[in-house]
Formats: sequence, structure tokens, C-alpha cells
Amino acid sequence: MFSHGGPGTGGGRRRRRGRARAINEINMTPFIDVMLVLLIVFMVSAPLLSAGVPLDLPQAQAGQLNVDAKPIALSIDAEGRVFLEDAELADGEIVAAIEARAEEGAEARVFVRGDRAVDYGRVAEVMALVTQGGFSRVALVTLPDQN
Repeated sequence: MFSHGGPGTGGGRRRRRGRARAINEINMTPFIDVMLVLLIVFMVSAPLLSAGVPLDLPQAQAGQLNVDAKPIALSIDAEGRVFLEDAELADGEIVAAIEARAEEGAEARVFVRGDRAVDYGRVAEVMALVTQGGFSRVALVTLPDQN
């Protein structure tokens, strides 16, 4: 006899009608693609972050920087003349002019701005005069690299 495949007869296959079953597996391909891109970005950028001279710096507990006090700025033009704001100074007048401006005394910050064309020795002379005058917080000012 032939079976018509009805319920309870066990004959024939059942067909499912309606939606297909949901796949309960995570598709890892987009995740792996993102991880590979991030790996490449970090591999390229890591050498750029560590550019510079390697130093073994001492550890110290530093206090908060005094950002309220305006630093004193000395400028050295291409001819080697020294200026405090717009006033030209002779070498013997530099320390006295800084002391007159320094509200914090010897702890005042002094920035030295040297022209690109000025001799490095002249910049070193001015910095030596300032440090011999008792000012220990002397720094050179440069422009950021445009590249």
C-alpha cells in the first residue's frame, strides 16, 4: 500500500514553512578586519611617537606650574642685539632689566628667543649672562615644526 505521508504514518519528509531558523553564530570576519586595520595603524604610528633622544630622567615630585605669572621674554635679532620687549639692552643691562621685571625674583621664567640667523654662540652668551645673574629657569623658544 501506498502511504500518503500524513500525520502519524511516518512516511515522507516534512517541509518547514515560514521563517528559516536564526543562525546563532557570530560572524568574525568584520571583527578580524577591524583588528588588522588597528594593528597596522599602531605599527605605523608607534615609531613616530618615540622620536627623540632617549634619556634616563630622574624622578621628582613636581609642584603645580605657576601659569598665572607671565614669563620674561628676551629677543635676540639677526645682528645679535638683545631686546626686552621693544627696548634694546646692552650686555651689562640684561640682568638688571630682568630683575626689575621679575615679580618672583630668581624663580621667574626667562624665555630667550633667538633669530634663526643669529650665531649660536651669541645665544649661549646671553643665556650665560642670565643664569650668572641668578635666574635658573631659562629656556629657548622655538616655533613648532611645520612638517
